[in-house]
Amino acid sequence: MFLFQSATLAPLVLLVLGNFMGGPWALAGVLTITLFTWAADHLMRRAADVSGSPDEFPTGDALAVTLALVLLAGLAMAVPAIAGERGFSVATRILLLIGWGLAFGQIAHPTAHELIHRPARWMGGLGRILYTAVLMGHHASSHLRVHHRHVGTGDDPASAPLGMGFWRYAPRAWAGSFMAGLHAETALRARAAAPLPVWSHPYIRHISGGLLAILVAYALAGGGGIAALAGIAAYAQLQVLLSDYIQHYGLRRAVMPDGRLEPVGPHHSWNAPQLWSSAMMLNAPRHSDHHANPNRPYPGLRLDRAMPVLPRAVPVMAVAALFPPLWRRMMDGRAQAWAQPAA
Repeated sequence: MFLFQSATLAPLVLLVLGNFMGGPWALAGVLTITLFTWAADHLMRRAADVSGSPDEFPTGDALAVTLALVLLAGLAMAVPAIAGERGFSVATRILLLIGWGLAFGQIAHPTAHELIHRPARWMGGLGRILYTAVLMGHHASSHLRVHHRHVGTGDDPASAPLGMGFWRYAPRAWAGSFMAGLHAETALRARAAAPLPVWSHPYIRHISGGLLAILVAYALAGGGGIAALAGIAAYAQLQVLLSDYIQHYGLRRAVMPDGRLEPVGPHHSWNAPQLWSSAMMLNAPRHSDHHANPNRPYPGLRLDRAMPVLPRAVPVMAVAALFPPLWRRMMDGRAQAWAQPAA
């Protein structure tokens, strides 16, 4: 677990220090998530082996909970710092905005993703709070109720078809996931044995939680606090959308002779074997195994040759996706090569 702890906690500690001590610490946090991660991936070229035994996985849950608490506390500290309450220079405030946006996009997102898949209700709730803190609470519903069921099909807004650029995908995926999650949660409630109170609808919690986050930001730093939260949330949400785009681009489930869709298989998700960035994202780049075994804790996720592999690490591919012509040159041929009819 030491690799996971180092890759995730080190940048958060630097950013927390940056909230109070300013420029050099904020810059160190940003560079740790970006340049250092890129360099570490190149220096550690082998893929990580599955570490430990099932007895170690509760330690993995403890790290996810710790990360969630540190991230939420760090966000509360960052909002007034970015808003100007601590007298930092504009450059430092921009660095903190970038750093916490990166932290919520590349560390909080996989942490929340891990937590919402855990069977303990309090852990799932903590994961939902992480998403709600960056005004994207609906992602928890759409991921669990829609994405895992319909991945690789036109019914999943998060699965980008071949040829769709990221900037066309992003607004469709955000709005589509919001509505698809709402419909799925409402349909699930309609099947309950007894009527459920309106206030218990998950979307009531998603929306009211987002409003609460905005109110807390205002209480911390007024209008500047709301602007700081909005900036972090926008950057984090961009990275959540990039993650879904990268991990399923162009991989579609085939229709079998009897008209049914083929089951979800290893060839319906893109993976990345790089050691450090995978640890920083709690093995989220081992995405095929996650879809095959959604409840498998992240330390146990596996890679094998039957899984499509991205040409570069996920953070590098996220940058490439921002430039659709470059992305298509890198990915269209690979996606077409993995297209295969169902048996």
